[in-house]
Amino acid sequence: MSKGNINVSVENIFPLIKKFLYSDHEIFLRELISNGTDATTKLKHLISIGEAKTELGDAKIEISIDKDAKTLTIKDQGLGMTADEVEKYINQIAFSGAEEFLDKYKDDKNETGVIGHFGLGFYSAFMVADKVELITKSFKDEPAAHWTCDGSPEFTLEAHDKADRGTEIVLHIAEDSLEFLEEAKINGLLNKYNRFNQVPIKFGTKKVNDPSHEPQTTKDADGKETKEPHRQIEVDNIINNTNPAWTKKPADLEAEDYTNFYRELYPMQFEESLFHIHLNVDYPFNLTGILFFPKLSQNLDMQKDKIQLYQNQVFVTDNVEGIVPDFLQMLKGVIDSPDIPLNVSRSYLQADGAVKKISGYITKKVADKLSSLFKKDRADFEQKWNDIKVIIEYGMLSEDKFFDKAKKFALYPTVADSYFTFDELVEKTKDAQTDKDGNHVILYASNKDAQHSYIQEATAKGYEVLLLDSPIVSHLMQKLETSGETKVQFTRVDADHIDNLIKKDDTVISKLTDEEKEKLKPVIEGAVNNSSYTVQLESMDSSSSPFLITVPEFMRRMKEMQASGGGGMMGMGNLPEMYNLVVNTNHPLVSEILNANEEDQKRLTTQAFDLAKLSQNLLHGEELTNFIKRSYELIK
Repeated sequence: MSKGNINVSVENIFPLIKKFLYSDHEIFLRELISNGTDATTKLKHLISIGEAKTELGDAKIEISIDKDAKTLTIKDQGLGMTADEVEKYINQIAFSGAEEFLDKYKDDKNETGVIGHFGLGFYSAFMVADKVELITKSFKDEPAAHWTCDGSPEFTLEAHDKADRGTEIVLHIAEDSLEFLEEAKINGLLNKYNRFNQVPIKFGTKKVNDPSHEPQTTKDADGKETKEPHRQIEVDNIINNTNPAWTKKPADLEAEDYTNFYRELYPMQFEESLFHIHLNVDYPFNLTGILFFPKLSQNLDMQKDKIQLYQNQVFVTDNVEGIVPDFLQMLKGVIDSPDIPLNVSRSYLQADGAVKKISGYITKKVADKLSSLFKKDRADFEQKWNDIKVIIEYGMLSEDKFFDKAKKFALYPTVADSYFTFDELVEKTKDAQTDKDGNHVILYASNKDAQHSYIQEATAKGYEVLLLDSPIVSHLMQKLETSGETKVQFTRVDADHIDNLIKKDDTVISKLTDEEKEKLKPVIEGAVNNSSYTVQLESMDSSSSPFLITVPEFMRRMKEMQASGGGGMMGMGNLPEMYNLVVNTNHPLVSEILNANEEDQKRLTTQAFDLAKLSQNLLHGEELTNFIKRSYELIK
């Protein structure tokens, strides 16, 4: 037996390991299983090239708990190590890697986003154990070795009688970590980090029906049939799928395989995905994965089931910020890349050149897939539009390259359930909806019911009215108005009377003289008595409403952008409510108000004003109660 000291230059490194990674102490199991996986896959490679004269056999990683001894054991059947290799890889290389990692981050109070901890490897065991034993036998013809360390810089290394190839790591669980002796806890961690591990992982046994036994059916004296129960046998409980869908070539998978994989990833997700995108590239970086478009509708909240990041089939995180573009983080699925550095801060990660290339590649693949779906079956694409539009619109706002591609397949539905691309929309509306000053006006509504009367007036004139109701539409319209050679102006259909929104050469003559208008305006302003409203007297068709409430397009957009947290307006305070009260000087009621006595003027104006507010859902509380009482009085 030999004893020795690990060369420690960071004071008290074991308490540091435990303290620094306290919030992530569960990752020790992932680290140790990853080591076992590496040992197994490396041995498989050496066998394949003839450098290891042994057989891999049914190699697996086995996890076992001994509650009485308070131990957790991770056993593999991989390369194993000689005593010299233990000295080299455990006492020198592995420890120096852990030391370097902690030395870099231990004083960084702001660095809370360290992704993964693969650099710690073997020594992460001391986050939960106060003593660790390593019993290992190399595939080479050399004696087994037994290494022991109690969390101090001292270790022992002696020979062992272990006869089978591979490594066992025995963790003597510390008193503050006894939860890791619970089967349910370990099962949960294995399911979280290792359910797609490359090497089979055994955790206990389970009973299954014996495939070699066919239950017999017997009949009693009355002819009643009785079937004997299935005979059960005990088998290894393998907790992982070693060959998940993303590791296969797209040509080898059917639609059903993707559906089954989606269910495997998200067993509590009851809705199917809309479609998938299979990522598979090996140059200039290595990346595989499958992304799914879920049904999102209007929901911008980040869902619980997020994209999962793996490194060589080992789960790392579901926080893929900096790797997957922001707008695609609403997707679901898996990405797996050995080229993403996992033991660095997120700030470094976001500036890393390889990661930026990966992010750009994912964006391009998504855009290409959407374009392909649009061209292949436009009717189906239109049917799915409401479920995917939030992702696409967000992408058009946040990624210029995606915007350029998406302009060809992003859709703009109308209130009549027609769908146009942007170019189609411009071509369809340019003649009818260009005003006398050459402004090309695109009309839209955000709510078909709330803006019904305004929509009717616009469609009666042959105008197209879009239905744009996503939460980020204000930002998108602004980008569409200012990008490209085609200049258009988006205006909500209730921003003004339709004749004012798209002014043509023919103007409607007012029935009221200028003097009558000057007399009427203060009468209406006095009855309205609300600083949020600006009274405008307009000459409109006599069949149009007498009073019309509109919101200036600029002000509404500013408020909507502020509400969605964009446009750099978060620190401006709440913008005031501002409305226009458009009075139709050609309506008979307006003439009646002008010629009535003071009491009737106020009564008629108040009633007409309340009706206009009611049509815009602006009448509430006491004002609504008074309006209802007044209306009943009028119909007595």
